[in-house]
Amino acid sequence: MSLTVLINAGPWLPVPPNGYGGIENIIAALVPELRRLDVRVVLATVGSSELAVDEQLSVFPDGQFESLQRPYNQSCGVVQAHLHAVVRALRERDDIDLVHDHVEAAGLATLAALGPDAPPALHTLHWDLAKHPELYGSFDGGNRVRVNGVSASQLARAPEALRDHSVGHVHLATPLATDADRRRPADKAGHVVVLGRINAGKGQDLAARLAHQAGFDLVLAGPVGPYRQPADLAAASGDPVAAANPDVQFWREHVAPHVDGVRVRWIGTVAGRERDDLVASARASLFPLRWAEPGGTAVVESLALGTPVVGLAKGCLPELIDHDNTGLLTDNEEELPDLILTTPTRIDPHDCLTAAAHRFTPAVMARAYLDLYERVRKLAV
Repeated sequence: MSLTVLINAGPWLPVPPNGYGGIENIIAALVPELRRLDVRVVLATVGSSELAVDEQLSVFPDGQFESLQRPYNQSCGVVQAHLHAVVRALRERDDIDLVHDHVEAAGLATLAALGPDAPPALHTLHWDLAKHPELYGSFDGGNRVRVNGVSASQLARAPEALRDHSVGHVHLATPLATDADRRRPADKAGHVVVLGRINAGKGQDLAARLAHQAGFDLVLAGPVGPYRQPADLAAASGDPVAAANPDVQFWREHVAPHVDGVRVRWIGTVAGRERDDLVASARASLFPLRWAEPGGTAVVESLALGTPVVGLAKGCLPELIDHDNTGLLTDNEEELPDLILTTPTRIDPHDCLTAAAHRFTPAVMARAYLDLYERVRKLAV
């Protein structure tokens, strides 16, 4: 039976995003596969989104990500304006069978407040569930609003009230994994890459320190707060808003002192072929995590590009990585340099490609979500 699903991507970035944008990249991978499964998709996003859908709902012409850096009283209306349009659409039309929401906290609370006449909803939890304890610790969506995680480890750490509404987890996927097992691994250039937003939880300072200590070349790729490129951050050197940003503070105090442009380089946000070539040619992708990573988009992308993963065994990594087959994990950060240096002799890139093709394709993710959609609808009856 054909379904019409309203997928709420939020007002922050277009779908697909231009560069960094984990949630929006996942939605961009999911929607085409859902449509192939005869799901009609209404996408609530921003006007500059270019993803092919059946209908698009938008308030803002472009992504509002930079507004997140402004004081709360200047930015709190952004997500509310977007959600107001979503709610209005749900009230005015009767063809939406289910809402699949991806907007942190506000999306979940808004959907739960709509009452029993609203369509059933699935809210995907992409983030650290230690956040928002007052909401997650007391959440009540009745039978109509359910949640899913992006890893089993994430849900295991969730407050009890949230677990009571869970219908399971779905691992993240990447289009790069499609037919990955049929591709030849790229030639390795010898560098190590850390891909992702630069902040304390991702551990780029540890990676940089270890690169100097062990003598491997390291490339840091990702934004610092709202600043996508080194020139953007340099231009904001005297800006008090930039100085107050916690990611900028982390960069300036803990990472930048190790970035010499030779042993350790920061290249900013990379996308498309540039990102793929950087990761595919790396000796390893390093994840020196200081937090329990919930989903690991960059992890599955690395495997799909034939590059082994080396990291600390936190969060979702033990679920995504087959130790000694697709990567090397440890509980001791001081062991990371030895793992990096021995990766080429211990891990076959073909095994990474094969695992990605079987586990992390958009088609696998879409079938899992379609199963959850049916389960949510049945529970709501």
